[in-house]
Amino acid sequence: MKKILLLIAGLYILQSASAQDEAIFSHYTINPVMLNPAAAGFSETQSIFGSLRASWSGFPGAPKTYGVVYNGPIGRTFGLGAGLYAENAAQMTRLRGILNYAFRFTVKEDIKLAVGFSTEFQQMQLDNSIIGNSFFEASDKIMEDSVNGKNVFYASLWAYGTYMENTFFGFSFANLVRSRLDDIAGTSTRSFFQFYTFFLGHKFEIEELNFTLEPSIMMRQIRDVPFQFDFNIKAGFLQDQLITGLSYRSLGEGAVGILLWTNLSALVLYYTFYISFQEFQQYNAGSHEVTVAFRLKKKSPSEIRY
Repeated sequence: MKKILLLIAGLYILQSASAQDEAIFSHYTINPVMLNPAAAGFSETQSIFGSLRASWSGFPGAPKTYGVVYNGPIGRTFGLGAGLYAENAAQMTRLRGILNYAFRFTVKEDIKLAVGFSTEFQQMQLDNSIIGNSFFEASDKIMEDSVNGKNVFYASLWAYGTYMENTFFGFSFANLVRSRLDDIAGTSTRSFFQFYTFFLGHKFEIEELNFTLEPSIMMRQIRDVPFQFDFNIKAGFLQDQLITGLSYRSLGEGAVGILLWTNLSALVLYYTFYISFQEFQQYNAGSHEVTVAFRLKKKSPSEIRY
């Protein structure tokens, strides 16, 4: 029974592994670059984020994802981001390298906008030992290609902005270019407006209580993944030195996450625990996500120019 469950989980992961998982980490509510590359350098902060997500913890072969992301401003108008991700799930390994480019400008005095372009190289490979599995069929083209390694190139267009500082929004059109690099002929798929991600939120400041409340929503439709809707709400205390929050994710039968965040000068720690409403939850101990962030430099408001 355990082997069958592992096989089902592995095939599910493999089927969705070709998707461009912009929101694989839920901490995009803290670090928008995880969701929207156009936010690179938008906060005028040089930042490095290291993240770990352990899905379905306690279940054999459950997915684990590791990521390191840098983003920061270059000059007054440009932002640059770079990220490396590694994901292990059962006998599958996926590596992703991402470069983000953003151009920032002021539309009006209260509206700041950035337009970005992201490029991504992705390699997915199954361990050779899977060939000896009794469930393996030699005629399965998807499995054979995955054992040999699948190399894919992605390119997407993004936008991110703020209104009156406290309202923020972002949207994208993903998979504008998607090409199999190991195919001699090469293929390219342009899917304008078909795959998208939308993000909107507002931060309310209650000064008399030294308290902030930040609701946000995220919607996305990307290749090979069901439509996703996230609703997030964060509460900040002590000038946002301590933050807690809740997140609801619609994928499957839904999941709820609990967020904790503490700010220690240049070091920031985030932790989220997710529990799913699916029946599969009885076979695992939930999902855990941890992020450690280092803020290397931040300009004072008087130094920021657009």
